[in-house]
Amino acid sequence: MILRRLAKLALGPRLSSPATLGGPMAKLTRASSDMSEFREVFSKAKHVVIITGAGVSAESGVPTFRGTGGQWRKWQSQDLATPESFSRNPSLVWEFYHYRRELVLSKGPNTAHFAIAQCEARFRKQGRSVVVITQNIDDLHRQAGSKHVLKIHGSLLETRCVSCGHVTVNQHSPICAALKETGSPEPDTCDAKIPVEDLPRCEKSDCRGLLRPNVVWFGETLDSHVLTKVEKELDTCDLCMVVGTSSVVYPAAMFAPQVASRGIPVAEFNMTKTPNTDRFMFHFPGPCGTTLPLALACHESEII
Repeated sequence: MILRRLAKLALGPRLSSPATLGGPMAKLTRASSDMSEFREVFSKAKHVVIITGAGVSAESGVPTFRGTGGQWRKWQSQDLATPESFSRNPSLVWEFYHYRRELVLSKGPNTAHFAIAQCEARFRKQGRSVVVITQNIDDLHRQAGSKHVLKIHGSLLETRCVSCGHVTVNQHSPICAALKETGSPEPDTCDAKIPVEDLPRCEKSDCRGLLRPNVVWFGETLDSHVLTKVEKELDTCDLCMVVGTSSVVYPAAMFAPQVASRGIPVAEFNMTKTPNTDRFMFHFPGPCGTTLPLALACHESEII
């Protein structure tokens, strides 16, 4: 299947058009912004897939670390979020992720997160379903109450041992004593240069290996087990919503166009149009926290 082939692609932006990376794509059309028309489609959907990106969390105050203003000190995230950077300077990379962890731990879900979670709970009582496929590495969907979340890029609040591979949830603040009061994003901040033995270590007594954030870095492939689940959801949904994503990072940018190629309605909710907008049936510009609650509100046909 296409997504299994895409699993071999490293995470990152792609200059190739979607059609060069996989099977047939949806024809280009002019996307509608008619909310009443979308609501009629929504009222008939039995299995909804919602693909979320950084734009959703940005409305909670979580930086995207992409594009203008996305720097931490003098680096872009692509400079630090790589296996090579971690191998060369684990202290610096951990400072960057310590800053991001502490920031995420201080934030909460916004109206878009809650709208998704409430829709999922409501649908569950009706024998319908909602699944979230998120590119975000924060924990805000879970905090809002979403139960069925596939995290394709991992989680900031999980760690993985580079020696034994053990993965665990870790919400300690700070994650280790040596990182306390480090991680300032200001350009003139001196690197902490923490000895590797003082960085986060595996809690298994027979290991004590160095930990890394359990996230997918640039140059790494996505978890094939997660992609298998994603593929199943995309193959069976009867409505797809793409929320707060620029649709430029592959392979995630392929998900919704592949659904659209089956003739399934796809609705995009984003501040601006994206390279995929004209492949979708609907496009709703504006903040997700404003447009999504309207789209996902209880329809008059629903029996509660």
